[in-house]
Amino acid sequence: MTAALVVLGGYLLGSMPFGYWLVRLLRHEDVRTVGSGNIGATNVWRSYGRAYGLPIVVLDVAKGFVPALVGTLLVGELTGALAGGAAMLGHWRPLFLRFQRGGKTVATAGGTFFGIAPLLGVLGLGVWIVLFLVSRYASVASMTTAVALVFLAVVLDEPWPVIVFAALSGVAVLVLHRPNIARLRAGTETRFRLRRGAPTG
Repeated sequence: MTAALVVLGGYLLGSMPFGYWLVRLLRHEDVRTVGSGNIGATNVWRSYGRAYGLPIVVLDVAKGFVPALVGTLLVGELTGALAGGAAMLGHWRPLFLRFQRGGKTVATAGGTFFGIAPLLGVLGLGVWIVLFLVSRYASVASMTTAVALVFLAVVLDEPWPVIVFAALSGVAVLVLHRPNIARLRAGTETRFRLRRGAPTG
């Protein structure tokens, strides 16, 4: 029963569309009508600047971290991984947006790793930052890190629920980034600019 409640709580927390709510509250706009149309931190940051983007990064990470940590501490890594996966599902198809398209789950997946395997989470964050600073493509950093975390989990001899979560979340990240892959192949993917909300080509 405890495990089921934690997993359900993970989905409900993941369903909280903080990016949508923040922009709606402060700008009276629908973030789904600008940029990529996603409610996640990347689109919020690109479209409205870091004053909006940074809080959403923290909140989207917390959506995965909190249920994963609670599940791991109360039951074990399997429940933590399931709760984090449920949070990712909620972020992708939020209950509070009537299951319409949400975000691409990268930050929420990262938060889950911090909850179930902190060392792996730190390494993943490091890999993401390096790749992002080199390429300035959030999509490239996210997809490459998602793949790298599977191998890192095996090398670190993490428990099997962590390895399985790394594999499945990696597949989810790649699938949800299919439009980005197409734009990268076409040379039209947008590079990220940290200091201003407007993107650069």
